[in-house]
Amino acid sequence: MGRQIAIDGPAGAGKSTIARSLAKRLGYIYVDTGAMYRAMALYFLRKGILAEETERIEAACGEADVTIAFENGEQQVLLNGENVNGLIRTEAVGNMASASSVCLKVREKMTELQRKLAQEADVVMDGRDIGTFVLPQADVKIYLTASIEERARRRALEYEQKGITADIEQIAKDIAERDYRDMHREHAPLRQAEDAVLVDTSDMTIPQVEERLLELCKVPENGGKSDFFA
Repeated sequence: MGRQIAIDGPAGAGKSTIARSLAKRLGYIYVDTGAMYRAMALYFLRKGILAEETERIEAACGEADVTIAFENGEQQVLLNGENVNGLIRTEAVGNMASASSVCLKVREKMTELQRKLAQEADVVMDGRDIGTFVLPQADVKIYLTASIEERARRRALEYEQKGITADIEQIAKDIAERDYRDMHREHAPLRQAEDAVLVDTSDMTIPQVEERLLELCKVPENGGKSDFFA
């Protein structure tokens, strides 16, 4: 089994950006579990399934094959053989991913793949329930968060950089709704693991966050787990 670094936190906290950079600096494989749920959500949207149609989601879950491949160290998410990396970062897909992830069958399918990846290599894995459910024995657990206002600002900036008009108030509303769904779902809700380190990035730059996480991921001389609170 490889070394496991679990990064959890709410939508827009910067998990993917930081986890990808951290994995590169450590020489680990980055596993973006949110992208996997988004690929499944894209399939549901293409089928015309609504977020509240639980029975249709469960039925369609078995039809979608979501797999991961790595090219030049970068994760590629495949939906029924199609590379969908460039199609899964819209608000519509994100909202459907949050809504459909409450379905037990969806979570079971994704968790099986995620655990398999973590057994085969050293990984940095980010998501909503990695340290609490997917990899409860992870060597390092981090809960990354930021204020709703800051997360909305960052998301709006991402859209603007892509030439997409952004309504920051609507983005903040969507983030708050997703937070509530993620924290109150029946199966593996979003929460900070008891042994996870809280890192609030609201007033931190990306380099500052990277350095903080690198400190937490240092391997102690005795080969044991990191001393989180040193």
